[in-house]
Amino acid sequence: MAFQISQNLAVDIIINNQTIILYSSGIAILVHKNQKTFRPKKSAPSGSKGAQLRRHIDATLGSGNLREAVRLPPGEDLNEWLAVNTVDFFNQVNLLYGTLTEFCTPENCPTMTAGPKYEYRWADGVQIKKPIEVSAPKYVEYLMDWIEVQLDDESIFPQKLGTPFPPNFREVVKTIFKRLFRVYAHIYHSHFQKIVSLKEEAHLNTCFKHFILFTYEFGLIDKKELAPLHELIDSIIISY
Repeated sequence: MAFQISQNLAVDIIINNQTIILYSSGIAILVHKNQKTFRPKKSAPSGSKGAQLRRHIDATLGSGNLREAVRLPPGEDLNEWLAVNTVDFFNQVNLLYGTLTEFCTPENCPTMTAGPKYEYRWADGVQIKKPIEVSAPKYVEYLMDWIEVQLDDESIFPQKLGTPFPPNFREVVKTIFKRLFRVYAHIYHSHFQKIVSLKEEAHLNTCFKHFILFTYEFGLIDKKELAPLHELIDSIIISY
């Protein structure tokens, strides 16, 4: 299956639970009136430099330069940058998947797949230690619950300024990004035509570009994990 990514860049603004897409190529605005989020949006760690870094992200995204948007700002702490962006990407996937909850059902998606060659089974290593086969919506529910636990754990994502990040912080972040990628892979392989019919492909494509460029910049996902969308990813990396 081939996917095409438009070169138009977009920035989403959420107002009254609606999404307005602002395209850097012009003044085109798209409002998703019926869009719902899968769960409430998370905020960046309040006691960190999150607010300042959040403003930097907004400013660079607003410029339309995704490559610049993912780079570590000069003089900033890498872990702080990873933490703020992890929350942002969690929120993006949450928003995107929320548009598909009425279509991505246990009946339509009885397993969590990314095309015929890739199936994902769930295990969190704590409550579910042996990977189990679940429907796509159940997998995403398990995943979002698990990510929220990580984000709310102050020993992993510190809330207080000056609190050090744990030694395994990067590994936790890598696992979060690896699993968030699986949601993108499922959306592209199983629901892309629905996304097109909802006129949301520009938003999906821009979010995915941003996600891939960030993971590429910091080496957060192993190449083998990206195989389900390798052609699409190669086109993103080459173009940037």
